[in-house]
Amino acid sequence: MTLGREDPDFCDLRGSAERPHVIGLILESGKAKYSSAIARSLYELSSATVRFSITIVGIPGDPMSRKLISSGSTFEQQIGYSRAVVDGDWIFVSGTTGFDYSTMAISPNILEQTEQCLKNIDAALRQAESSLKDVVRVTYILPSGAEFALCWPVLRNYFGEIRPAATMISAGLVDPRVKIEIEVTARKPS
Repeated sequence: MTLGREDPDFCDLRGSAERPHVIGLILESGKAKYSSAIARSLYELSSATVRFSITIVGIPGDPMSRKLISSGSTFEQQIGYSRAVVDGDWIFVSGTTGFDYSTMAISPNILEQTEQCLKNIDAALRQAESSLKDVVRVTYILPSGAEFALCWPVLRNYFGEIRPAATMISAGLVDPRVKIEIEVTARKPS
């Protein structure tokens, strides 16, 4: 198919606010692969008529590259959120508590809760074809900041080798039984 500016089916290679990412332009000969900057230059040539095909792969924010992960927790349905969201290579895991989602029970012990939080997070990451080794950022939320040091042996066991960026926040949590909530961001290796 040959398209020119005057053709109604002409594709604007400059992109737009709705579709800002044109990955590339491949001439029909199949020999040359051009970046979107070159594609724009071709468009700007007023007399240019080019035979082309466009290949779009994993556009950030594209709904086609987004996957929702569920743990089966009743909270996800009740509140309206996902345990994790995969967007391209990035995995965003929601704040996760120490509930055992198969029984909806929670231990009163902060070490056991911390361990269960990380098991729940690991399960979500595995559903996203990832693992705790891919975690780049972690946020810990505890109602009592004074108890954070109690969690360190468990956290060191899981994150001691990978050492993600981390923040600890002391804040009230919705359920008084919850002593820690952990949120992570991971990135799949390329």
